[in-house]
Formats: sequence, structure tokens, C-alpha cells
Amino acid sequence: MTVLSAALICLVLFSVRRAHIRVEYSVSWLGAAVVLLIFSRSRAMLSWIAGFLGLTYAPMALVILVFCVFLVVFYRFSVIISNLKDANIAMAQRLAILEYQLHQNNEKR
Repeated sequence: MTVLSAALICLVLFSVRRAHIRVEYSVSWLGAAVVLLIFSRSRAMLSWIAGFLGLTYAPMALVILVFCVFLVVFYRFSVIISNLKDANIAMAQRLAILEYQLHQNNEKR
């Protein structure tokens, strides 16, 4: 998991540098990768989380934590996509109104 977390950090930084991903979206991925890196390297915290969740096998707590972290990241991106879709619909409606007004003005001439 440590190697995968480090690889994710490198991939995100490379993608930001090459402008494949915007900086504000990379923060979520970097945060998730850092959390996973910390928990994969800290056996004590992982054991505590496993005990808190009632698990006897500490690595299973890491798997559950990975799932939860990425679920939060995916939820955040779903909210962003929904807002962008609403903004696109509003922009298309404003454009249609402007085109209608322009067409009306051209007919009056």
C-alpha cells in the first residue's frame, strides 16, 4: 500500500505538471494518497483503527480506510460534476435567450 500511495502521489504531481488535471482537483487526490501513506506506514494507528472497528486483522482496516477515503473523493467529484452540469444548463439557456434577442433585433431592421 505504501508503494501504491507513493505512486499515486507521483502520478498526480506529474498530471498537474503536464496540465492533465487542475490543481484544485489534485488536492483531493494528494490528500487521499497522503492519508493512505501515513496509515500504511503507521502500524500503531492501523492497529488502533482495527480495534476501533472491531477487526482482528489490522491490514483489513487499511482496506476499509482506503475504500472510505476514495468514497469521499468520488463523492466530492460527483458534487463538482453536478454543479458544472447545472452551470452548463444555465449558460445554454442564457445563450438561447441572447440568440433569440439577436434574431429579433435583426428582423426589426
